[in-house]
Amino acid sequence: MSTNANPGTAEHDTAPLHARGKSQKPSLLKLPGLIAISLYMLLLSGVTVVSVVEHRAGPLYLVFSVFFIAGALGLLLLLRWAWALTLAAVALLAGSFLYTYTTQHISSSLVQGLLNLFFFLYLVRTDVREKLK
Repeated sequence: MSTNANPGTAEHDTAPLHARGKSQKPSLLKLPGLIAISLYMLLLSGVTVVSVVEHRAGPLYLVFSVFFIAGALGLLLLLRWAWALTLAAVALLAGSFLYTYTTQHISSSLVQGLLNLFFFLYLVRTDVREKLK
């Protein structure tokens, strides 16, 4: 039995050193893949805007560009809705590019499809999902 000289004070459990000094906020620097995926999404939105300006795509495609930008910026802020938006975009793009490769045998579509598939597999990792707000 422990005897306490001062009965008015309660004994406190000490927190581990790593939990006392810093807050346990998730850091974007611990997930460099999210930065790369965000830059990729911004690049895709830029390509979409340029293709609309050059009349290679209809103005309706600007909606995709807005979603790509929103997903990229939200992903940099570690927001869960942006993760879901980016995950859907990457999955649909992977399917679209791989379908284009199987029908038209364009090698750049294979590369883009595999890159989007790689990004999809990175985004579904549990350690990535746990860090999102």
